[in-house]
Amino acid sequence: MREILGRRRSFGRRGGSARLDAALTCATEWQWPVLPGAGLRGAGDRGPRCACPDPECAVPGAHPFDPGLLAATTDARMVRWWWTNRPAAPVLLATGGRAPCALSLPAVAGARALAALDRAGLRLGPVVATPTRWALLVAPYTLERLGELLYAQDRVPSSLRFHGEGGYVVLPPSEIGTGQVRWERAPGRTPGSRPKGAAVAPWLPDVEVVLDALVEASTSAPDGGSRLRH
Repeated sequence: MREILGRRRSFGRRGGSARLDAALTCATEWQWPVLPGAGLRGAGDRGPRCACPDPECAVPGAHPFDPGLLAATTDARMVRWWWTNRPAAPVLLATGGRAPCALSLPAVAGARALAALDRAGLRLGPVVATPTRWALLVAPYTLERLGELLYAQDRVPSSLRFHGEGGYVVLPPSEIGTGQVRWERAPGRTPGSRPKGAAVAPWLPDVEVVLDALVEASTSAPDGGSRLRH
């Protein structure tokens, strides 16, 4: 029994260390503002419960609570303090501004969409996969530009969500109510050399390119696009 408990504690420390390392990489190397998510506590009849006060929380663990979203930072000292005190907290990326934005789809639709975009030869950036949704990270965009892009489309998959200014995306290696968060497409660097000592954030595609490709994949699907609406 002691051996089993020891293994569990060791696993918890490693998991917490991995989240701290991931948060520090995002904040200090990539200059992506992060903050800890609400996290989980115990298990109810329907699985793990969110640590927030809402007993009916629709996204257990995977949202800001305390601190709020405006606290997101790239400061290494703050990041270390957060995850030292809350090692199991999910890592949340505050989207928009100079940080990446994202487009997300249900997991099944996301997998099919990625296959279609690969066949089209589109270069994708990082893709975050949770058991229920996949998020394609894109270069920062404003809400005004997004509105213009959506207005230019004849139709957009109804289950497509946009994570821009004032939004957030949960990042690996977080664990949330629906399960483990992972990279379906790991972050890659922008081609070319960099000045010595300069941080290089992962390469991100333009939102217009990704949106156009997703809409095209939807409208050209044999089933009328329902594959991207699951």
